[in-house]
Amino acid sequence: MNLIALLIGLVIERLATQFFHWRRMRWLDRIIDAGFRQVNKLPNWPALIPLLVLAIVLVLPVAAIIFSLGETLQGFTYLILAVIVLLFSIGPKDIGEEVQEYCKALEAEDEEQIQSAAKSIIEGDVPEKAEDRVARVEEAVCVQANNRLFAVIFWFVVLGPLAAWSYRVTDLIRRRAVFSASRDTEGAAGAERIREAAEMLHGWLAWIPARLTALGYATAGHADEAIAALRAPAEEREASISEHSEHLLARVGVAALALQVRPDESLTERGVRGALAANKLVFRLLLIWAVIIAAMTLYGLTR
Repeated sequence: MNLIALLIGLVIERLATQFFHWRRMRWLDRIIDAGFRQVNKLPNWPALIPLLVLAIVLVLPVAAIIFSLGETLQGFTYLILAVIVLLFSIGPKDIGEEVQEYCKALEAEDEEQIQSAAKSIIEGDVPEKAEDRVARVEEAVCVQANNRLFAVIFWFVVLGPLAAWSYRVTDLIRRRAVFSASRDTEGAAGAERIREAAEMLHGWLAWIPARLTALGYATAGHADEAIAALRAPAEEREASISEHSEHLLARVGVAALALQVRPDESLTERGVRGALAANKLVFRLLLIWAVIIAAMTLYGLTR
């Protein structure tokens, strides 16, 4: 049943992305911000504890619906619920759609739109140099594919809809914490403390999917280069668990692309080619995951 729900959810998500902008759930930002204010009121507590409570509060409504349905949650009822939860768990933005917007901005040479599209993909500051921006966007596509898609699929298949939504909650908290830390200049120390805790919480749930996704990039792309990058020792000893996962995904994903230098290619053309190649790598891996999950379902390894 999970396979059917997953396939239906992915098809709807791919074909009707223009109708699902409301799934970004901006209204949750107020609840999350209120939770952050409570964290700041407990300076002597580890920020991770109140953030974990905040995550539980956001997960509870979905958990209440699931448990209230009880024995009726099977067959068609389960399928409908699973598809709905999956649609809200994936994203909140479609990485393929953002890549297309970025490429259109590059081709139009609209610098303001390029910066906006690149920032949306990177979810952070955009490098000033165009060459660095091109490389950073390619890395970010490989990272965000795990954050927005593959980690959700992993938890959905392993533990069901509630686990997928729980992962999305930690990602929403992380994204809001990063945004708040970049905007809050007065309470910089408190905002940074919350950001670190939010990234740690999210990093725990993203750790296993990130490594499966990195291994998948080696399968979906150029294996030799990707495997070499996968085996390369991590250089950032002081990096957090979340940063380790992101660096791994970026390193292996870009290596799997194995883009060759073209002497007659402009920087704009290189940027478009790289972003589209990264997006195609993600799509190929998605197909591979679908085949694997289908095989597991046929052999009774998943629900």
